[in-house]
Amino acid sequence: MESHEVVRQALDKISPKEVAAEMGVSLSLVYKWAQPDDNQGSGTANPLDRVLQLYELTKDDHLLQWLCSQAAGVFVKNPPSTCKRGFEVMPATQEIVQQFADLLAAISQAAVDNSISDDEANGIRHVWDELKRYTEGFVRCCEEGDFKNLNVELHKPHHP
Repeated sequence: MESHEVVRQALDKISPKEVAAEMGVSLSLVYKWAQPDDNQGSGTANPLDRVLQLYELTKDDHLLQWLCSQAAGVFVKNPPSTCKRGFEVMPATQEIVQQFADLLAAISQAAVDNSISDDEANGIRHVWDELKRYTEGFVRCCEEGDFKNLNVELHKPHHP
């Protein structure tokens, strides 16, 4: 999805006039943010484009981490693709299941005394982030076609 489309969706939830007033910009500028910036005069670089440009110039993840924390979230960078042809889907799937089990174990162990300390919360966060990273790598391998023959293998007729 393009940045102007994200802005347009957001403006469906609030009056563009209210956005303009709160941000101290013109209403026409707010409308331009919701149009493609095709360098032909209709759209203009919107705040999302500007944040992206700042990130691309600085390569500083703290910008994104701060933004995510302001939205009550966290930023977890996707790992670079380490896909290698022949990556076995079943061991990869089993690893995801194991990491999920590790997450549940960390939660259960931390909650056994009906409270979770800061150290325990940090441990849970670490296991959760590792699970997200590994699973994202798995999905990227799927998208890159490493598992494209999986469907063929699963649907071959089995002869006794």
